[in-house]
Amino acid sequence: MFPKQTMTRLALSRRQLLQRSACGFGAVALSALHQAAEGANRLHHAAKAKHVIFLYMDGGPSQIDTFDPKPRLTRENGQPFGMKMEKTQFDNNGTTLGSPWKFSQHGESGLPISELFPHVAKHADRLCVIRSMTSEFSEHTSANYFLHSGLGQVGRPSMGAWVTYGLGSESDDLPGFVVLNGGLTPPGGLDNFSSGFLPANHQASVFASGPMPVANLVSDDAVDRATRKRRLLGHLDQSLSERWGRPDPVEAAIRNYELAFRMQSAVPELADLSGESQHVRDAYGVDDSFKPKAIYARQCLLARRLIQRGVRFIELTCPSVSGNDRWDQHKRLRKGHEENSLAVDQPIAALLADLDEHGLLDETLVVFAGEFGRTPFAQGDDGRDHNPFGFSIWMAGGGVRGGTVYGATDEYGYHAVENPLMIHDLHAMMLHQLGIDHRRLTFRFGGRDMRLTDVHGTIVPEIVG
Repeated sequence: MFPKQTMTRLALSRRQLLQRSACGFGAVALSALHQAAEGANRLHHAAKAKHVIFLYMDGGPSQIDTFDPKPRLTRENGQPFGMKMEKTQFDNNGTTLGSPWKFSQHGESGLPISELFPHVAKHADRLCVIRSMTSEFSEHTSANYFLHSGLGQVGRPSMGAWVTYGLGSESDDLPGFVVLNGGLTPPGGLDNFSSGFLPANHQASVFASGPMPVANLVSDDAVDRATRKRRLLGHLDQSLSERWGRPDPVEAAIRNYELAFRMQSAVPELADLSGESQHVRDAYGVDDSFKPKAIYARQCLLARRLIQRGVRFIELTCPSVSGNDRWDQHKRLRKGHEENSLAVDQPIAALLADLDEHGLLDETLVVFAGEFGRTPFAQGDDGRDHNPFGFSIWMAGGGVRGGTVYGATDEYGYHAVENPLMIHDLHAMMLHQLGIDHRRLTFRFGGRDMRLTDVHGTIVPEIVG
């Protein structure tokens, strides 16, 4: 449950000892204090979840076409929009655009879900749909940084880095924070998954799709395990030879190189799906003829396998669908959203069912979210522009109240008007379910105790009580 502190002993020659001592023993003390501080982060209260799977819907799915039905849009389809239009990204605003998809009630809860998600709809009673999420940004890059790190600028630690900093990992052989890249790196790039000012060992490890998620992990030459380890540690000594006076990067680098060595065995075993039954593969869609679905299915199945191996935080990015720009349908809304949902719907539903079957859903918090939503009026004739003023996400597992809806937007699905939440609230609740008080998970940087939620964040009992 708690971070495992690794003690690394390096044999020093007399010359090396004198060299390092010349810089002052304060550096040694600083390194020890840093390790102690990092290990001091413990559970603040009883945890309801041990792991997080973040299903990142890159580009911003339309809330009014997925989880927030608006009959008024259907009635006024094609008419002038009945509210003031906020400034949009492209200012090519059209008339009111009703949803092309029908909504039906599902489960004992009667949760309304669009026909875009027929498989996820089978798990309606597990979902808590938040219809009143808001963002401070309407542009992809800033909104992505905000969603991932709580600030709309580059440089802050990603939420996965904060989680592993606070809790460590339950896996000795795999990173605590893994991003399963389905083919689309979000606007803002890999900085969305950065450790920021936290130690570098908390940065995400990005696994690619395919049978070998990490390139060049296993050497092609026929050398034994001990020899490969000596090579890695030899390279580590060389790379640190000019940086021994900076204890924090040194400690992080040591941990990363040791982990890289252990991953040489762990990752190939993780990625080998030969032990999974055909029934499981079919449930996820691993062998589906629609390649984007097959890619995302494999990522979802790997997510379950990572959870079984103790990985703390897993993020999935979307697969690339030919002719579509993520969920960012400024035009061809019907084609884009139908093909994107076809790629992710069945794999996500299978993941929820599979986690439950393995007894893991109760301890795994699953979050489905994009960086913002879409406008209820058209961009041009058949698209929707960005809308940060009110959009939908959902959470499942990990102690979340399933079969519920929290918050509401107006009759057009444009602005959050009931119980509006912001990204800081989402982060606070994610940490809360993991047993962390978001106000107490801090890191001293730039003369200030920094935290994921800054000076914000609210825990909503109706969602995570």
